Amino acid sequence: MSVNYGSRRVVTGAHYGMRDWLSQRITAVLMALFTLVLLAQVLFGGPLGYDRWAGIFSAQWMKVLTFVVFIALGWHAWVGVRDIWMDYVKPAALRLTLQVATIVWLLGCMGWAVQVLWRL
Repeated sequence: MSVNYGSRRVVTGAHYGMRDWLSQRITAVLMALFTLVLLAQVLFGGPLGYDRWAGIFSAQWMKVLTFVVFIALGWHAWVGVRDIWMDYVKPAALRLTLQVATIVWLLGCMGWAVQVLWRL
């Protein structure tokens, strides 16, 4: 005999939970590892000045790694800010406006990162 205690839970929503949680953790680990690589280059590379700092980012692998971290940072920020908008802004039109503004701002930051790293 099967006994059912309580009512059956109805799951609704966009089902972003596990994917968002995992993406936040992965992007955070990537950013932490990048910070350690950058810190090691700063601490063990000699005296720090403009030439040394520019030298760190002159290698192509460091530019690519930095850009990948910028993409991870953008995704990390998007997931976090999107969740804030979805949780706390109830009017749909305002929420959509804020989400679009966030996307435009983050894409602008990505464009700026490309300009800084590759001087386009």
